[in-house]
Amino acid sequence: MAATSIGTARRRRDGEPKVRGTTRFTGDLQIHGLLHGRLVLAGDAHARLNGVDAAAALALPGVVAVLTAADLPLRPGAGGRAGLPLARDEILWSGQPVALVVGESEAAAEDGAGLVVVDAEPLPAVLDLEAAIEAGSPPARVHAAPAVDGGAAGAHGAPDDEATADAHGAAGAGGSEQAPSSPNVVTQRRMTGGDAAAGLAAAAVVVSGRFRTPWVHQGYLEPQVAVAWTEPDGELVVHASTQGAFALRQSLSSLLGLPLDKIRVRPGVIGGAFGGKLALLEPLVAAAAVKLRRPLRLALARSEDFAATNPAPAQLIELELGATAEGRLTALRGRVVADRGAVADMGVEAISTALCAGPYAWPAHDLKAVGVLTNRVGAGAYRAPGAPPAAFALETLLDELAQRLGLDPIELRLRNVLTAGDRGIDGQEVAVLGARECLEALREHPLWSGRGALPAGEGVGVALGFWPGGLEPAAAICRLDADGRLTIVTAAADMSGVENAFATIAAETFGLAEDDVRVATGDTSSAPYGGVSGGSKVTYTYGRAVERAAAEARERLLRIASAELEIAPEDLEVADGEVRPLGAPGRAIKLADLAARTLSFGSPHEPIEGYGGVAQVSRAPGAAAHLSHVRVDVETGAVTPVAHVIAQDVGRALNPALVDGQLMGGSAQGLGWALLEELAYDEDGQLRSGSFAEYALPSFDVVPPIETLLVEVPAPDGPFGAKGVGEPPVVAAPPAVANAVAAAVGVRLRTLPMTPSRVWAALEDAR
Repeated sequence: MAATSIGTARRRRDGEPKVRGTTRFTGDLQIHGLLHGRLVLAGDAHARLNGVDAAAALALPGVVAVLTAADLPLRPGAGGRAGLPLARDEILWSGQPVALVVGESEAAAEDGAGLVVVDAEPLPAVLDLEAAIEAGSPPARVHAAPAVDGGAAGAHGAPDDEATADAHGAAGAGGSEQAPSSPNVVTQRRMTGGDAAAGLAAAAVVVSGRFRTPWVHQGYLEPQVAVAWTEPDGELVVHASTQGAFALRQSLSSLLGLPLDKIRVRPGVIGGAFGGKLALLEPLVAAAAVKLRRPLRLALARSEDFAATNPAPAQLIELELGATAEGRLTALRGRVVADRGAVADMGVEAISTALCAGPYAWPAHDLKAVGVLTNRVGAGAYRAPGAPPAAFALETLLDELAQRLGLDPIELRLRNVLTAGDRGIDGQEVAVLGARECLEALREHPLWSGRGALPAGEGVGVALGFWPGGLEPAAAICRLDADGRLTIVTAAADMSGVENAFATIAAETFGLAEDDVRVATGDTSSAPYGGVSGGSKVTYTYGRAVERAAAEARERLLRIASAELEIAPEDLEVADGEVRPLGAPGRAIKLADLAARTLSFGSPHEPIEGYGGVAQVSRAPGAAAHLSHVRVDVETGAVTPVAHVIAQDVGRALNPALVDGQLMGGSAQGLGWALLEELAYDEDGQLRSGSFAEYALPSFDVVPPIETLLVEVPAPDGPFGAKGVGEPPVVAAPPAVANAVAAAVGVRLRTLPMTPSRVWAALEDAR
């Protein structure tokens, strides 16, 4: 066998071309006759759409068309945001696309968009999440009544996007609740087990709180972009920055009424996504290309991306939990209210509710999930959707509980954390979970043990995050080419260096050096089926498929080599780019020679290829524990991160350099949740933070040195014990910062982000 590369830090394969600027993204694609689109966005938060006057725009040289909802060749009654990419009769949020101006150039399209006049009659806007669930609230939508159930069907005939939520790896909450009194409540669910009321009554200490988290944008570098055209034979081709090629093809088939073999989705290189790039622009661009019979690209400007896409939604979480005097948790009770915005396609309330239990053992629980329509932009997924708000609420209260009980916060968590063989609140047995090991790694860290010696105004906080892991079928193809190198083909969208992981897995399985493995992303006409890239499941699912494909290809190789050498396959090995008898390297055949003989006219051997498919049935949950050291200026309320440590269970680190990058990136995004990021709206529903001038992302002057501790608790069903690592690192960073602020100045924040004004106000209230 070749020397293993598992556990060896290596550079990303796509790093150099991206740094040098030679990578071609979807926005760089050049097609003859390409048209360009620009959106006309609504100004009102809620209004009746009476019409669109496009005369002035159409008179402008270079403007080809101004399309409205009535012009798009979409199936009648198609529901959800994908089925109505442009407002038809009703404007549902400020920033909703109303028309698409198409020009011969980007400049013509932009100039034309500025000349389109939207005739709208304002309606009462539903902007406050709590007011939206009251019986007297006006409806956020007047043209259709929301469906009310446990999630089987969503509002207005659109499927409640359980599939999208599940694609990101989270199990939902339990059964339906009674019909709501407000027209804006689109789903209610309840998870119960044991007697929560009795558990709280018997507790020695009970803590509770109301927590608010804002709308948060994914903050990707590349704004949403898609290109579409029709081939002469009528095939629709969509080249897009998408996280799920096959899911997108299925959606387009349903929306346009085209058979699957008439749609080809080509996934482009993704310039960041974090859950936000799932069939958002593509239905509009595809429908417009079919209508106009010319290639079309729509690339959003940054301001459009902020106003019109699918950020993480605002949430209100109310939790109450109790424990015995010895620090054993007794019960958890609460409610999660999630803003679904103006469309009900994607909801995180069920995910967030389940995650409010964290990775802890609860004798009893009673949790409710409520999904609510408002006149905001439609909600979407964002790295560990629903998890950071849930962890913010739970981990803040656990810290307060430890303080009330006089216990070390890490010790309290260790007494209650789930381990292998335990059952979570969903009733599923935990096969393997490294949460305990992560906490133990931080308990011994100097930052934690030395926190008592910090100067006034500084503190260290701890928090534990959890992500259940995702499941979705995937397949891969492995072939040995004539040059003696392997090619792996999947449909996985590479956002975080999974190409490296696939190469490592294939090389280790087949017996080659990693540099002798190519990785290709195919389109829906050439690649085997694969699910959405998200939910920390790509390595766990696609990676397992790659392992099986490489193993099958290796078996074929050894059978052919056996025939050539007249030696039994079990007496052969693959090493150093050749096949050779065990103990007799002098009789070796180079892989390139064997492949060339096989892939030639008249060869008696079948091609050396392998197919691997997987449908994982056991999850590989991940956990990450954080220590955050902050300094608080009591005069201004400014919170400055000083140092940060994250210990995460990564299963097995195939490439520690990439794993470290995931942990650092997730921690930095968590600091953004904690201190900076908020899509803020005024009282009229107008976005006030619609550019990077107002929407602050963590930068080098905010993110402190981040130390990563890789905890390896192998996943039994993962390739070589590996599991997905993308979601867990972001989850518990916000509560770790919040608990550090409490340790520093004695006040507990209940609202994110913890801006200087909010911290200062909390300090004033405490004085």
